[in-house]
Amino acid sequence: MRIGVDYYPEQWDRNMWFKDAELMSRTGVKIVRIAEFSWCRLEPEEGVFNFDWLSEVVSVFSNYGIDIVMCTPTNCPPMWMYEKHPEIIQVGRDGNRQQIGIRGHRCINSPIFLEYAKRIVSEMAKRYANNPTVVAWQIDNEPEAYECCCQSCAEKFRCWLEDKYDTLENINNAFGNVVWSGEFTNRNQINPPASYNLAWQNPSMLLEYSRFSSDCTAAYLRLQSDLIKQVNVKAFITTNASFSGNTPDFYKLYDGLSFVSYDNYPPVRINENYDEHFSASFFLDLMRGVKRSNFWVMEQLSGSTGSWSPMSPTTRPNMLKGYGLQCIAHGADTILFFRWRTALKGAEMHWHGLIDHSNVLGRRFFEFEQFCKISAKLDSITDTKIISDIAIIYAPDCASAFKIQPQSDGFDYLRQLQQFHKAFTKYGANVDVVGPDADLSDYSIVIAPALYVYNKNTVENIYRFTMGGGTCILTCRSGVKDSSNNCIMEQLPTCFNELVGAVVSEYDPIGNTVQTITDNDGNDYSCSIWCDVMKTDTAKTYAQYADSFYALSPAVTLNNYCKGKAYYIGTVCEQKFYSDFANKIMKEAGIPRLRGMPDGMEVTTRTNGVDDFIFFFNNSEKSAVIGLPKPLYSLIDGVSKDRIELKPFDMEIVRK
Repeated sequence: MRIGVDYYPEQWDRNMWFKDAELMSRTGVKIVRIAEFSWCRLEPEEGVFNFDWLSEVVSVFSNYGIDIVMCTPTNCPPMWMYEKHPEIIQVGRDGNRQQIGIRGHRCINSPIFLEYAKRIVSEMAKRYANNPTVVAWQIDNEPEAYECCCQSCAEKFRCWLEDKYDTLENINNAFGNVVWSGEFTNRNQINPPASYNLAWQNPSMLLEYSRFSSDCTAAYLRLQSDLIKQVNVKAFITTNASFSGNTPDFYKLYDGLSFVSYDNYPPVRINENYDEHFSASFFLDLMRGVKRSNFWVMEQLSGSTGSWSPMSPTTRPNMLKGYGLQCIAHGADTILFFRWRTALKGAEMHWHGLIDHSNVLGRRFFEFEQFCKISAKLDSITDTKIISDIAIIYAPDCASAFKIQPQSDGFDYLRQLQQFHKAFTKYGANVDVVGPDADLSDYSIVIAPALYVYNKNTVENIYRFTMGGGTCILTCRSGVKDSSNNCIMEQLPTCFNELVGAVVSEYDPIGNTVQTITDNDGNDYSCSIWCDVMKTDTAKTYAQYADSFYALSPAVTLNNYCKGKAYYIGTVCEQKFYSDFANKIMKEAGIPRLRGMPDGMEVTTRTNGVDDFIFFFNNSEKSAVIGLPKPLYSLIDGVSKDRIELKPFDMEIVRK
């Protein structure tokens, strides 16, 4: 396990580099990330490069045995470039170029910008790609599916559509452009989406532009990766994923990159209503599922956050250490904390690092030091991985489509995935969050919430999985749209009708109205947001509505299909329903369950095929005690224990 920090040497006096490196070494830091925003120092004038300072930084850390993640600085071109080439600046949906002054303004499709980007990356690779201290590369910073509307992007979008659809006639048909007399008669009429409210614009066009934008970002990353690998074919390359206003398709983003890394900022306040609190572990499992492999955290919470928003409360005692260990529990092998020292200048001066503005070591720093010491004891789990019997499908197309056309008040695609994740992990199950094209053959249970947009591979995989004996769980708003984001002229859930053994005869977008469903055991649960009124064929009723004109109609159904089972949940329920449901499904599937766990307790297992290592994380503000069936060896304390006592945000790791 390597623990590190994000460091910005260009922001600090040179004399501090040596002191910082020495302190990092004593603290247990093994790796630092540098250079992501330093283009203006690396190329202060066009074609004039200054790498002396960066080489000295690499040398300083190398002398202390600290590895480097080298970042390409292409997120922030220097001001001279914007001044000389204003055409490289992104254009908003209103047709105006963005005002520069913060970060990320460059258009990644601009031929001029790409030439400059290729040059700086090539110069960096020439100097550092074979340096043994540089163990990994991060390309750019938090790339998005940039929805730039400049002429370069417009022309590239036209070519992209022509490659996909061949003719204007096919584009018009796929987009349904006859609506509102919007048919294209020449290619120059095709332009990026305008600044109107999304719901007023063509949903097919919008979804295709989202796909196009992700494709462009992925190509931009591959371009830089290829330049580095021309110098060192074995270079270890990633980019740092984050969720944003234009969240990209992570599966496209990391295709061709060496590994996944993620910027992790879990909440520092736990909602008093446990049903409303969702753990950051969902996103960690999603990142592990992108390549179905262990991953890195490139930015980890270090303290109070706040720059473009008011400052959050600070981290509570044990939280910094506990959330770091939570990352390891879910498959992170390297974790870098953002950042070593809080910035004194710039927009991020209130996004707190490990050391405060005073430069005096405090509580959070010493907790980080403790985390480094604990991590040093975890060599035995270095080659372990997470094996799951349960998978949740996350579909970027569906996430984009729901953003384009909101379904009802309160409808939240990611929240529905999180409800299932929380329900199954409550019983100590490992859960993979995987992409729409993932191979499902290794799982016993697959949950596919709200598969709104048709994907041929996904549908075939789900049918194949269920036919082979798996348990599949589908939900409302499945099978609604074709691959072009148009509605399908069939009863819902259309492509899943045979699998589900029932159809939706009517639906009621009830929004925040609260109603009730009753299962076959007589248990009542509240529901809201959406109600599919089901008509069964081969399916049986699992739960029925208790309210409205569709009272006594099926709300949840179960269908035996070939060797497997398919459940359909036609509404959005309170968390207790999903927890009780998960308990039953896991029992039916023969998956071991830990019951009686306190609220907020997270249990995860990593294995090397011989030994299992069980992580108990108390993600709550209350102390907890757990009895073990037999004494187990603690990797943290080095003794055997028959009970686990955890303070808030504390972690225990035992070997089974």
